[in-house]
Amino acid sequence: MFSPAAEAAIPAAPINTLLTFVRAIGVEVREASLAGTATFLPGLLIDAGQLVIDRSRLLHPGDILHEAGHIAVTPAADRPRLGGNITAGHPEKEGEELAVLAWSFAASQALQLPPEVVFHPDGYKGQSAWLIENYERGHYLGLPLLAWMGLTTADSFPRMTRWLRT
Repeated sequence: MFSPAAEAAIPAAPINTLLTFVRAIGVEVREASLAGTATFLPGLLIDAGQLVIDRSRLLHPGDILHEAGHIAVTPAADRPRLGGNITAGHPEKEGEELAVLAWSFAASQALQLPPEVVFHPDGYKGQSAWLIENYERGHYLGLPLLAWMGLTTADSFPRMTRWLRT
């Protein structure tokens, strides 16, 4: 089980590795200053379906995968309109958060990163240890949604069939 003492042992995910992965699967990434811009997560913003990153403000590199997951599980036709606080005014997006959690876990596994990189203690409403425990035990929260979206199957997860929803 994850403990705060173990946090120091978690290797920092190289930002370039995460961005290379995200770009390779088809998520558009733009680097820009987000000074003076309200963001849901420090150093990251989704704008018109693109992931905008400000390296100087990014606190947790694993958040790159989480935000990329929001873009990935959004239907391709809707991505250009995706931005800001994803769930504000879009209650249907609340349910997609479970799919994003599973997508982020799968991405961390594809990159051979420990789940603590994505599910860090400063996020997830204090439930990061619980999420890690569930995923490590094979209790894949959000998997049915990813399968319904055609991104994976129950038998192959955390390996993905494809990374972006069509």
